Amino acid sequence: MKSWNQMLVSTERGTFEIFTKGEGEPICVTHHYSEFNETGDYFAETFTKTHKVYLVNLREAGNSVKAIEPYQLSMLETIFDLEAIRETLGYEKWGFAGHSTGGMLGVIYGIFYSSNLKFNVIVGAAAREYSTFSSDCIYNKNHPKYKRMQELMEVLKRSDLSLEERNKLSGERTKLSLHNPERYDEFFNLNIRKKISASRLNFFSREIQIFDVTKKLTLISTPTLIMCGKYDVQCPLPYSLEMNELIPDSKLVVFNNSNHYPFLEESYLFKKEFNNYINELS
Repeated sequence: MKSWNQMLVSTERGTFEIFTKGEGEPICVTHHYSEFNETGDYFAETFTKTHKVYLVNLREAGNSVKAIEPYQLSMLETIFDLEAIRETLGYEKWGFAGHSTGGMLGVIYGIFYSSNLKFNVIVGAAAREYSTFSSDCIYNKNHPKYKRMQELMEVLKRSDLSLEERNKLSGERTKLSLHNPERYDEFFNLNIRKKISASRLNFFSREIQIFDVTKKLTLISTPTLIMCGKYDVQCPLPYSLEMNELIPDSKLVVFNNSNHYPFLEESYLFKKEFNNYINELS
């Protein structure tokens, strides 16, 4: 598989490490606390056949600028950073696609900067805190696999793990969010390696407790494609149903044989739905 190309983009808000791949119209892809490298990302890879993908290491991740103040790791400040990157790259508009907490960033991006987005793809996400009131969520204390998920998340924050240890633990964590975990090796068969930014995850773990932008969803004017697996245990389906109901120009696609990774669990259908949606917009 072809590697991603690294670029360092100097903006008025600092320098950010970005990896690019593909050709066509620009699309920004990121995740709130992942740390990417030249091997790319499974979700971002989905769009490389149709778009030029900008995979962004956010503040504190990889070789991107560090945070001077803690608030700079917040979701809103992150959107300000993405806007500075877009402006520096010279795009009047670009698309955005986010999975999980990346999708949550997409929600905020749409609320504040709809006029700068051609389209918004939100996958397996939510517009408010998703664990407290949903026992179907693996981050809810009543979920049977809650304890193990928490243990794995804490260990994966460590920087002293060997590559073998990290891959093993990361694989176990991912299997908890697959509809058919026995197919893990089939889905995750590329040489893609990424880490968790501990500082970003730690800040997110606090911010998520007061996160709720549902009343502002009506402000989103960007065409928005919401996609979710029927059995999603991280951001359960009701949260996607809610976003689809409240975002004016939105379309919801539910994948009936997927958990949190429909772009892998039902990859052909996922790409088909995305491509159809983009074609409808053009």
